[in-house]
Amino acid sequence: MSAIAGIYSFGHESVCTEEGGKMMQALRKYPADRVCAWCEGSIFLGCHAQHVTPESVHERLPFNDEERKLAITADAIIDNRSELFERLGVEQERRQDITDSELILLAYDKWTLDAARYLIGDFAFVIWDAGLHRLYGARDMAGSRTLYTYQHNRGFAFSTVVAPLLALSSLRKELHEPWLAEFLSIRAMQESVDIGSTAYKHIDQLPPAHWFTMEEGKSTIHKYASLDDVEPLRLKTGGEYVEAFREVFSQAVNARLRTHRAVGAALSGGLDSGAVASFAAPSLRLQQKPLHAYSYVPVQDFTDWTPSTLLANERAYIQSTARYVGNIHENYLDFEGKSPFSEMDIWLELMEAPYKYFENSFWIRGFYEKAQEQNVGVLLTGARGNFTISWGPALDYYARQLRRLHWLQSFQGLWQYSKLTGRRVSHLLPVMLKKATSLDSRSWLRGGNRSPVPSLIHPEFAKRMNVEDIPTLSGTGWMKNADQTRKEKFTNLAIANKNGMVATKLSLRYGLWERDPTGDSRVIRFCLSVPFEQYVQKGQDRALIRGATLDYLPDDVRLNQRVRGVQPADWLHRMLPCWETFMGELQLLCHDLHAAEFLNIDVIKTAMAKFRQPRPEQASDPNIRLLMHSLIVYRFIRGFN
Repeated sequence: MSAIAGIYSFGHESVCTEEGGKMMQALRKYPADRVCAWCEGSIFLGCHAQHVTPESVHERLPFNDEERKLAITADAIIDNRSELFERLGVEQERRQDITDSELILLAYDKWTLDAARYLIGDFAFVIWDAGLHRLYGARDMAGSRTLYTYQHNRGFAFSTVVAPLLALSSLRKELHEPWLAEFLSIRAMQESVDIGSTAYKHIDQLPPAHWFTMEEGKSTIHKYASLDDVEPLRLKTGGEYVEAFREVFSQAVNARLRTHRAVGAALSGGLDSGAVASFAAPSLRLQQKPLHAYSYVPVQDFTDWTPSTLLANERAYIQSTARYVGNIHENYLDFEGKSPFSEMDIWLELMEAPYKYFENSFWIRGFYEKAQEQNVGVLLTGARGNFTISWGPALDYYARQLRRLHWLQSFQGLWQYSKLTGRRVSHLLPVMLKKATSLDSRSWLRGGNRSPVPSLIHPEFAKRMNVEDIPTLSGTGWMKNADQTRKEKFTNLAIANKNGMVATKLSLRYGLWERDPTGDSRVIRFCLSVPFEQYVQKGQDRALIRGATLDYLPDDVRLNQRVRGVQPADWLHRMLPCWETFMGELQLLCHDLHAAEFLNIDVIKTAMAKFRQPRPEQASDPNIRLLMHSLIVYRFIRGFN
């Protein structure tokens, strides 16, 4: 794992090593096992390396292959090494020690611009092809690693993070107003419609699943992978689907255990992280390693206000998983004294941009801190599992059956689902009927339906930036077709950008690598190929993963359809001691003329008046979320004054 940086000077002009030094200096805030740079003629390549895999310990980056006239700097872990060894004809005796960056270089030497298509893993890399005088770089399909770029009339620069680019003498730090306008207008978690833009004027990012070339000032960007071409899988029995899933998922999990350090996992009481842990822990036992599990629990003085179908404290289910699976060292963390408010400046510095996922900020970073203390090299998550391994919305499936006039199967399945979930048929039936009779999401959007929550963006700023018609919906409501929603999660690269930014920058800061088997491209393709009916069976939602974890997870977790965890329900409770300070800063925001150019001050004032003395159970109120987002943006834009 590495933070990489580089400069390409146009017109065969020698690169300024002082500028390269500035970029490397900006990376010094991250821990490193080795820092190296390579400079030749018009090219400067740098690498701020952190050793995660056994092969990376002796990896030399940047690496210059004089025979092939190729040089590379890379931030990469490649998971399909065995497949590449065969395709590239790598000698058996070399396979154990060959580094991932060498494999990437060999792939480029064989397939040139198509090289990224053959790689599976988390990566961002840049190759200098001296023979063709070409710079080539790529980012993995899921966008797990970031790559920022900057071009001016005399050259081109790139980096894993923004700070090294801002250190260049030719670049002035300026707010990119179109990006901010989209950030403020989109009420879902994604940040921008423009997947290549950033919060900084003149700084772009290479989108996920794309490669670029730079040749004498001419840039080309190409999308090399898509999930639109997934062929349906047709097997004979449900058992065959389960076995096929286990094979693909085991491969994905085991590939992500490749580290000479300890292995950790974010573990909740649910199916996604539980499945990851239940497949990882037995494999680690063979390596004589435990799985260090990190689980969030509310602070002791919190009173759970959530309904009976939700669970703020999942400790009982987590303990059940840990006991059943074995080889799991549990860490229950409540992060007393921390809150989204106390974390704000830390996260703005880490992300180099405003963010929307503030409720989870303190415990996500807390997991990394604890993992770093325990010398964890890989931190496993199941972040994308809801739409891959544990997908299976029952009401959507039975609504589809109803639309296809399969009346008996639809109502019989609904009755079975009612029994398993403990929810009354009389409550479920109207929801299913709405799903069955609703128009598709595009017709709904054309109808002009909008969230009732006021917009955070100033109307004049929205008009000036022409973002008034940006959809403000998250795409997960009951009117949205389940298949469309699922597909959007993998084709919307703005979502991948957000996820990759968090994973990359936290990983770099704490010297470990976040890895998600549920987002493995092989797992995604497999899960998208499985017929809908394998995900919902006899009233059981998420049926494929429930069947696949038989003998892996305890039944109270595996078959649980009555409650689900919610994290963290206590975020507002944590902020009450500092609420007066929080409101005081919002008052300053409301009197700031610069902030008033971008933010809807009247809406902020109205929301403030409603929450002078908030209650913990108001944590999900969208207006109170608006106040948090306001302050996060305000603190960020103050950095441009």
